[in-house]
Amino acid sequence: MRKKFFYSTLLIAALGSAFTSCSSDNDEGGNLVQELQNFDEAEALIRGAYRPYQTLSSTFTSMVDTPTELGTSYLGAEEDNVTRMVTLDYDKYTETTYSKKTFNALYSGIGTVNDAIEQVQKSTKLTDAQKKLVIGEAKFSRGLFYSWLTVLWGEVPLRLTTAEANNTERASIDAVYTQVVKDLTEAAEVLPTKPSSPINPSKGAAYALLTRVYLQWASVPLNFEEVKAIQSSRVDPAPKAWNKDYLNKVIEYADKVDQLNVYSLQPKFEDLFGIANESKGPEQIFTIFHEGDGIDQQGNHQNHCAWTYPFQETSEINHIQPIHTFENWPNDDPRKAFSIVTEITDPRDGTKHTYLPPVTLPVYGKGVDRSTSESVYTTQLYNYVDRIEIRYAEVLLNKAEALVQLGRNSDAEGPLNLIRERGFKGDKSHNISNPTLEDIQKEWEYEFVYEQRHWQNLTRWKNLIATVLTVKDFEHFDDSYATAGNIGRDGNVVNSYFARIHRFLKAKYEHINGHFYRFPIPSGTQNEDLGIKPQNPGYTD
Repeated sequence: MRKKFFYSTLLIAALGSAFTSCSSDNDEGGNLVQELQNFDEAEALIRGAYRPYQTLSSTFTSMVDTPTELGTSYLGAEEDNVTRMVTLDYDKYTETTYSKKTFNALYSGIGTVNDAIEQVQKSTKLTDAQKKLVIGEAKFSRGLFYSWLTVLWGEVPLRLTTAEANNTERASIDAVYTQVVKDLTEAAEVLPTKPSSPINPSKGAAYALLTRVYLQWASVPLNFEEVKAIQSSRVDPAPKAWNKDYLNKVIEYADKVDQLNVYSLQPKFEDLFGIANESKGPEQIFTIFHEGDGIDQQGNHQNHCAWTYPFQETSEINHIQPIHTFENWPNDDPRKAFSIVTEITDPRDGTKHTYLPPVTLPVYGKGVDRSTSESVYTTQLYNYVDRIEIRYAEVLLNKAEALVQLGRNSDAEGPLNLIRERGFKGDKSHNISNPTLEDIQKEWEYEFVYEQRHWQNLTRWKNLIATVLTVKDFEHFDDSYATAGNIGRDGNVVNSYFARIHRFLKAKYEHINGHFYRFPIPSGTQNEDLGIKPQNPGYTD
């Protein structure tokens, strides 16, 4: 039986919108905004902020997985929005559906948060303790939403009250991160140590997000002028000295997560994914609930996109696929066979299906539900698997990366090798001594492929351009795959699928430049100009 949706069953009308929300007892239309009468109403109001965020679970995949060297898509026509994301062919547009949807959904959630905080503060029906808890949940949400906004768009407007709902002034990245840290630290002071479920904000979730936020901030993100200076360059910007104070904050908050004695790695890596494993401890720290299409606006299409047409390796192609088979990922790492599926057996009839050239590419295995015998690997048809926003392994890897950036490489062995030991099913022979940054970077790929971390990592390490340019070394970049019916370099007849993959790889290589360090400021939900100027470098209004 599916669990009850804590922030859906209580949900009352969400009062926030992308750029407006009610700020007084009587709105401009003369409709009375009723005072919150009890704690349940207050909880329901703030949980409404997650409604727009739910719709982004699969959108994040298209935005931050496919525009790198790792991802491709076979969805829709050659010029549709997904293809434009995959091929980095949106510089002549101000937006794609995905950037537009994400930007507006995040601000919609922020609008709901701000309205809820103000209504809770003025309520005479709630106790001080109840107010603190609900406002803490609200600030956690706002911190989460702004952390994504500044990673994807750089300088963005800060809207912290309903009176600022139409503010279009772009705040500096430092100002945004300062607010994110303020919100998350204040949330951590009042949130429960051990929530009833990872779908609910907790002290540990706030601490965990702070490790992510401080690591990104420590890298000294490119500001507007710095992106403008490299907007046409095909060379990444020169490295900067990382902020040591913020790196130490990563370690501090990772230690705070440990001191709660609530979280640890799930003993089996594969038991993190699928309907039987959703929103369960001990590793899942904060998750986004999904009941499915038509119930929570849009289900978690990460599953649908990765495993769109089950057991059909020729007649239909999955919407999103890994663009190569990770040749540099050791085959003896058990996570590889689970995360990048090249072979799978249909439990209904025992038929073995293979997903390899010259027929097709592999499948993102984390989107294939193998968690129960009843699922028959078809959860993607219902899209009701919860999305993991942050898990304990990320906290460990954030800490390991911070330690390496501080030159404390031997100290990074502990958190890094905890992840590797679990990945190798308890085998310590694969542990790494004195890990380098390259070791950390590889571990991010091995542990978190198809979990929306890769683009964020590349922009943090400032090697986005160089990494995308590596597609020239991929098998199907070779011109022998350019036309269906040709004989490819591998000696096989090229089908239309791989001719298209060739075009995708060529487009990635040709289009990548510095302005892709951030996304374009989009229009509003009704295609209106949001008035946020200037547009990010390299994009036209």
